[in-house]
Amino acid sequence: MAAFRMLQRCCSTATQSKGTRWERLRNSRVGLWCSSLLGDYREACREVLIGARERPLKACIYVGLLGGAWACYHTNPDDTSFESNLLNMANKLGLLSPWIRSRLSDSHVQGLLQLQNQGRLRYVSLGMVSMMYRADYDPASSLYEARCSFLSVPWSELPGRVLDVGFAGRWWVLDARMRDYDVNEEEFQHLPPALKDTASPSPRETEQNERLRQESWKALEMRQEDIEQAEQEERQQGGGRQS
Repeated sequence: MAAFRMLQRCCSTATQSKGTRWERLRNSRVGLWCSSLLGDYREACREVLIGARERPLKACIYVGLLGGAWACYHTNPDDTSFESNLLNMANKLGLLSPWIRSRLSDSHVQGLLQLQNQGRLRYVSLGMVSMMYRADYDPASSLYEARCSFLSVPWSELPGRVLDVGFAGRWWVLDARMRDYDVNEEEFQHLPPALKDTASPSPRETEQNERLRQESWKALEMRQEDIEQAEQEERQQGGGRQS
């Protein structure tokens, strides 16, 4: 019996001391600061909900901007994607004859491959946008010019060293240079000015020409009315010859 009372007293004392510690922690400076911080966040969320209900257009614009920023950050390309795209473009150019491939595309890709082999390609991510730029030395170089911080390239010269810009999952400069990689521009330098200024067909005209070309290979189908009319004309021509 005495042991049960001692155990009950210890449990009640532990409960009281635990509650006292919690009250003491909640009333301390850290507890008051956390309570006020949670209250501020609660009030801010309530104001956001009220503002979104009062101005839905403004709220939609903000949500769209935040969603677009998150999408750009999520699809921001890295250096691995640039290297794979560069190798893919180099393989495409390698499948073409030197007389067919574009000089502009070939020189751009070969220059990037040379910088990559020399270890002078650098990658920097700005969150939503990435950039590839060229450096003067390989990072593993032990030259004094490469290691001295006072001889490093200033940030003001970075725009002139940018080689490509990555945004929304694409490397835009590389894609633009490879747009007509299978067209050699030098073949058209000796054409007359009238032919040089000829505009390329639009996608709609190209589709229409392709449809007409495919229809030209189909078998000729004649309706029954056309057949009867042709037979009637043939009879009339035969009767005129007999008379």
